[in-house]
Amino acid sequence: MSKYIRYLGSILIGVGLGISVTLSGQENAEQYHHNLNYPLLLDVIDTVETYYVTELSQDELIAAAIEGIFAKLDPYSNFLDKQEFSNIRNANKGEYFGFGIEIATEDDQITIITPFAGSPAERAGIRAGDRIVKLNNNKVDYSKLDDLLTEIKNHSQNNQSIVLALTHPNMDTVYEVTLVPSLISVLSVTAELLDGNIGFIKLANFQDNSTEEMVKQLALWQPLKLQGLILDLRNNPGGLLDQAIKIADIFLDKGRIVSTEGRFFDANSDYYASPQTMLNDVPMLVLINKGSASASEVLAAALQDNKRAKLIGETSFGKGTVQSLIPTLMEGNAIKLTIAKYTTPNGRDINSKGIEPDIKLQLETVTNEQTMPIIDETNVHDKIEDNNVETDLILDSAITWIKTHS
Repeated sequence: MSKYIRYLGSILIGVGLGISVTLSGQENAEQYHHNLNYPLLLDVIDTVETYYVTELSQDELIAAAIEGIFAKLDPYSNFLDKQEFSNIRNANKGEYFGFGIEIATEDDQITIITPFAGSPAERAGIRAGDRIVKLNNNKVDYSKLDDLLTEIKNHSQNNQSIVLALTHPNMDTVYEVTLVPSLISVLSVTAELLDGNIGFIKLANFQDNSTEEMVKQLALWQPLKLQGLILDLRNNPGGLLDQAIKIADIFLDKGRIVSTEGRFFDANSDYYASPQTMLNDVPMLVLINKGSASASEVLAAALQDNKRAKLIGETSFGKGTVQSLIPTLMEGNAIKLTIAKYTTPNGRDINSKGIEPDIKLQLETVTNEQTMPIIDETNVHDKIEDNNVETDLILDSAITWIKTHS
């Protein structure tokens, strides 16, 4: 079993995959191959429906056939029913209903990739990298991730709570939380000015309006003489790839942003920055962690490879493929399909590897002042969350770095 097996972004609340384009179901339907043995498939379905010992409807058998097709593909591709398709479209507008978690398999364990901002999962204290031990008091099996996701999705759609037993990374203690699905509204871009006139922007995900909101915020800071700019991509699971490209273009005046490669013509593209930029002379740091995935990795790598910003934090998740939403001929359904892989401006394939930050900080490392000399105890930035004061030492390290390097 490889160290990093496969990632499957749950559609519990809809976002987190680098969806870049929507293709026409009709155009793709016209390209089928006449020599494929479709009558055989229909014969198998009809025979099972007629003679199998347990009664199965034709709809059930067709659903099983579809499931079998996607079992042969990568874990990012799947069939979306009307509700799931609607969830993704709503997610691109910043609205979700669910528990607010993305799940993967890593090192033969079921792992939380990201708890979404403002979600029941985040409020319960779930962190990126936590391992799921039990769901509803039943032990989980990493080899049956699809079954786990289906059960969680069904509870969400039926507005039912779930009970998760989890462990934090590198800890054996199990903690238990009860999550109740709820409507989650996520602001893609939030910002504040920190001590020393340092601009801090939290980019939670890549929605329809992310670029527009980013430009608005940066325009407010244009008249100011910023000492530095910090872009926080921690626990950003991704979203719309085109938004990540446009935001990268805001900070870059030249150079490649990302390259994509696939089997059909439109999946092969090189994206380059235009000369227009904002705050181009302001020193910039980007915060990443293991919950930074997909489109957020595209943005981080573009800024790193073009030497516009230094990355600080943990190695990112490592998702180097692009998905598209392709409507089916049946109205309301869609196929989410991996259509391309991408490489960074310097040609790096980060899939299953992640992006290495320029300044690597593990949480356990930044709490040890002997191993982290860039932390200045006189500049502690406190993060207030759910009435608990939590020192954000990685952000504090970034602030200190900017003050000592600008």
